[in-house]
Amino acid sequence: LRHKKDSSMRRILNLVQDGKADACVSAGNTGALLTMAFYVLKTLPGIDRPALVTQIPTKNNGKVNLLDLGANINCDSEVLFQYAVMGSVLAEQIGSINQPKVALLNVGVEEIKGNDQVKQTARLLTDSKSINYIGYIEGHDIFSEKADVIVTDGFVGNIALKSWEGLFKFIFEEIKRVSQQNWYFSILAKVALPIFHRLYLRMKPDQYNGASLVGLRGIVVKSHGNASSEAFLYAIRKSIQEVEMQVPKKIKDKIEAALMERHE
Repeated sequence: LRHKKDSSMRRILNLVQDGKADACVSAGNTGALLTMAFYVLKTLPGIDRPALVTQIPTKNNGKVNLLDLGANINCDSEVLFQYAVMGSVLAEQIGSINQPKVALLNVGVEEIKGNDQVKQTARLLTDSKSINYIGYIEGHDIFSEKADVIVTDGFVGNIALKSWEGLFKFIFEEIKRVSQQNWYFSILAKVALPIFHRLYLRMKPDQYNGASLVGLRGIVVKSHGNASSEAFLYAIRKSIQEVEMQVPKKIKDKIEAALMERHE
């Protein structure tokens, strides 16, 4: 931010800010991208902090938007409420979901569970007519299709995302290891290969590459630094979708409506 004002990352953000580019897709350092995007593009009116959000698979070929994934480690209830609004807009525009179901990630589903930050956010969401809030959701239900949007702070969200990526690798490495133990397991693995392949294509993190940095006055998508060319293509496609759906404008309109509603 201070000493590399002519870096490729800074130059593309400047192009977005000047209206010469519609979106920025970067596989560079996440912290540098977040800081420079926040500095150059600024947040939308009514948004205190941008959030990193991506889609992950759920049952029955569904997808859920999970945010924040690490842009902000500490979030108060107001910021989490804003995340819910932004996640809801993404689910509506990119997922074509009418009245997307929004949940808060918590250590239990009972109202008494969770810290003060989560409980206060739940009260804000319950009182909002702009958000279809369905209550708390636990970690084991992230992939259950119970919610279209799951809101949490960046500390928990990043751990949840990395746990899913690690579990995916573990499962398929174990399948490969067990199938090589003896001829019987090898035959079973070959018979089940079409099922494994279909599951692999559904679950592999590459096709969910590209976390959107939402809440800014421009479109920014963060790709994994070690992404394959195929995975990077998914990030580019995600940025094109957000441009076509005018996601920043839709977030601006919805957050304004939600804030006006609270002040009436």
